Amino acid sequence: MTIPLVVGIDGSEASLESVDWAADDAARHGLPLHLLHAATDESEASDVLAAASLRAEERAPSVRMSSEVLREDPASALVDRGRNAFALVLGSRGLGGFTGMLLGSVSLAVAARADCPVVVVRGGAERRPARYGSVVVGVEDGEGSGTAVRFAFREARVRRCTLVAVHAWSRRPVRSAVSSPARWYAPEVARRPPDQVLHDALHGVVEPSGELVVTRQVIEGPARRALLDAAAKADLLVVGARRRQGHLGLQLGLVNHALLHHAPCAVAVVPQV
Repeated sequence: MTIPLVVGIDGSEASLESVDWAADDAARHGLPLHLLHAATDESEASDVLAAASLRAEERAPSVRMSSEVLREDPASALVDRGRNAFALVLGSRGLGGFTGMLLGSVSLAVAARADCPVVVVRGGAERRPARYGSVVVGVEDGEGSGTAVRFAFREARVRRCTLVAVHAWSRRPVRSAVSSPARWYAPEVARRPPDQVLHDALHGVVEPSGELVVTRQVIEGPARRALLDAAAKADLLVVGARRRQGHLGLQLGLVNHALLHHAPCAVAVVPQV
């Protein structure tokens, strides 16, 4: 049985935009699409599902679809379904978002707890038809980027677009957005050369077969700025997230938080496995 792409819906315009994104991606990958709504009002849930289903069918008529209503906390429902999903797709804002809030609380909670990749759909509708033809993946020093690179490679391949691998570095020891405190102040001499970091992350995942154009960017400066700049001309930004040591959930870190709140395009947070 093929695992589905799961999209969380709540009737908001942001969640309907996430349905558009998910329908397109399900069609590219040949995956079934599962619509999930967490609510207590059955009549309201029926209307929400009907509107989302119609939108998905019009967007991708060839995609197999299913839907479900769960009467529980939305974040918990999505995290639970994510244990058997290709990815979870969410809008950046929900119905309960406060004015000025850049990211809904449900989306942030799911991105921090899910076992599968979580895509938060950001940016305007003009970005949905793969406007820029590129997928950007952030690469860090260490082992936290491998799963993210593989996810980004698959997305770039099915989209037939360029994969842009970005590694930001600093000459001075800096506090890592995802590392444990013991590594925040590691001596500079322990760091690998930036070009080597990118080479090692892509080796064995992206082979020089010619089927995919890969661009490597080594940037001296803050990772947040480097990735936001790269995302300005991207259809999807992919970043990794480490598992917390001794705790449930992920270590999203300051960089990932900034990207989820400010990126101009959809952001995929991919757990390290």
